[in-house]
Amino acid sequence: MNTIQTDLSGQTAIITGSTSGIGAALADGLAACGANIILNGLGNAAEIETLRARIASTHGVEARYHPANMLKPDEIADLVGFASVEFGRLDILVNNAGIQHVAKIEDFPADKWDAIIAINLTSAFHAIRAAIPVMKAQDRGRIINIASAHGLVASPFKSAYVAAKHGMVGLTKTVALEVAECGITANAICPGYVRTPLVDDQIADTARARGISEEEVIRDVMLSAQPTKKFVEYDELVGLMLYLASGAGASCNGAAFPVEGGWTAA
Repeated sequence: MNTIQTDLSGQTAIITGSTSGIGAALADGLAACGANIILNGLGNAAEIETLRARIASTHGVEARYHPANMLKPDEIADLVGFASVEFGRLDILVNNAGIQHVAKIEDFPADKWDAIIAINLTSAFHAIRAAIPVMKAQDRGRIINIASAHGLVASPFKSAYVAAKHGMVGLTKTVALEVAECGITANAICPGYVRTPLVDDQIADTARARGISEEEVIRDVMLSAQPTKKFVEYDELVGLMLYLASGAGASCNGAAFPVEGGWTAA
C-alpha cells in the first residue's frame, strides 16, 4: 500500500479571498506542502504584503498577490491568466471568496443579495471557466470550492448566503461530471461555523436581527447546530483540502464534504 503523499512541490495554487481567515489558512497549508501560491482578496496593502512575504519565506515557495475584484469577470479571468504568466501552470483552484449579510427576507437589501450571489457563487463560475482550459492542457487539475454547511441545509435570515452556497454545491457537481475524464476533479468543502472575521460580523448582525445578545447567538444559534458545540478549526479544513489536492483524492469527484461536527447528520 502506498502512503498518502502531500508533496505539492512545483504546483501552482490560486486561493480567492485568501488575505485573511479561512483563505489565508488554506494558502498557508498549500505552501507548507510546497505549492507556489497566488493570494487574492481585500485588505490593507501593507498587511497583505506581510502575509505574502511570510508565506514565501516560511515555506520556501513563490508567493504572489493579485488584486482581482470578485465582482468583475474580466479581473477574475486575469487572475487565472496571471498564474500561467507567473508559473506556467495552474494545478489547484480554491474558490473561497465570500461575504455575508443577515436580515429577514422582507428587509433584505437587494444590493446585498446581488453582491452575495456575485461574490459567493458567480465569481467561482468565472474562475472555473477560465481555469478549465489550462487544467485540461496539463491533463490534471484540482478545483476545491469552499461552500458551507449552508450549502446543505438552511438557516433563517440568510437567504442570499444559503442560496449561493447551495448553488456552489450544484456548480461543483456539474463541473465534476464535465471534467471527470480529463484528470480534473471538483469537490466542495462545507464547513460549519469557523471563528473568522466574517463569523464575528455575523454574530453581531444576528444579535441585532434576533434581538438577543452576542453570547446567546454563539451558544443558542451558531453552536447549537454543531453537535460538538465547538467552532471548526482552520487545520481541520486544511487537512481535507490537502487530501483533495493530493493524488490520494483522485477518485473524490463531485462530492460535498461536511466539516461541521455532525450538524447535517440529523
